[in-house]
Amino acid sequence: MADFTYSDVAKMIDHSLLNPTMTVQQLEEGCRLAVAYDVASVCILPYMMKRCTELLAGSNVMPSTTIGFPHGGHTTDIKRAEAERAVEDGCQELDMVVNISQVLSGKWDYVERDIKAVIDIAHAAERKVKVIFENCYLNDEQKVKLCQICTGLNADWVKTSTGYGTGGATMEDLKLMVENSGDGVQVKAAGGVRDIDKLLEVRALGVTRCGASRTQSMMDDARQRLGLEPIQFDAAPAASGY
Repeated sequence: MADFTYSDVAKMIDHSLLNPTMTVQQLEEGCRLAVAYDVASVCILPYMMKRCTELLAGSNVMPSTTIGFPHGGHTTDIKRAEAERAVEDGCQELDMVVNISQVLSGKWDYVERDIKAVIDIAHAAERKVKVIFENCYLNDEQKVKLCQICTGLNADWVKTSTGYGTGGATMEDLKLMVENSGDGVQVKAAGGVRDIDKLLEVRALGVTRCGASRTQSMMDDARQRLGLEPIQFDAAPAASGY
């Protein structure tokens, strides 16, 4: 007997639609797939945020997008403008990348101000923020410091990776982040969680969200293990003029 429900695992999934080569049709199909499988959210390219919001309307799947993605080197003013536009377009959760260069330079005041600028905009609009560290470039001391900063700023999640660095989520990093994030700050894994067994493994550590591009195969496997009927997903209509 499985020790999880379908909702337990589906609502961990942020369906990732961030590959820059995805066509409008593929992005729209991805939104429909997320609705069919009733995952937590769709994280989509910023220019498609408004359309994503339309496609998810009436579902329990939240629209989300990225800020300062994927390298974090945008100026704070640009990140602020991106956050404002994302909120305007219906975004419910904003996945922002820290300024990796400033983290590596030890410029913690700058890093904190940069993160705070996005959190302030999101929280004022009752939206949530996931702060992406890109752990593959950082040492443990830097990861812990970022967890402390994010705790002080009341970030909603700390997140391991963009999925476009040299590495993704590791069990060691996830444990470190869970242990060093304060109450109310959740942990999201990104990069490397490709099947239901790995999803359950990170869930056991206390991870509450996971970025995934293999959502369909993972959730099909979960449903099979739970003895549920397979979901009949039809990629459906051609793209709309975006």
